[in-house]
Amino acid sequence: METLEITLLGREYRVACPAEEREGLLSAVRFLDEKLNDLAGKTNSAGEKLVMMTALNITHEYLQYQRAGGFDMPGMKRRIDSVNERLGEILGQQEKLF
Repeated sequence: METLEITLLGREYRVACPAEEREGLLSAVRFLDEKLNDLAGKTNSAGEKLVMMTALNITHEYLQYQRAGGFDMPGMKRRIDSVNERLGEILGQQEKLF
């Protein structure tokens, strides 16, 4: 476990984090800080109210995404495989020309 110093809305915090989750946590911090700053600019809110409104917005976005079926990883993999197969065919035809 390591301790990270993060900054949200210009305030520094220390959080514990497993080493293998460091990049994911830093990505979450950047995302949250952007959301907090965006909503603060739009609403002139601050403090607990801003945090609660931001948490509610993020939760709402997450639930909408989840209800829509989320990210279809198997479907995406099939599409990538199909594109790779087609590219292989096209490149194979190109090699015959030379």
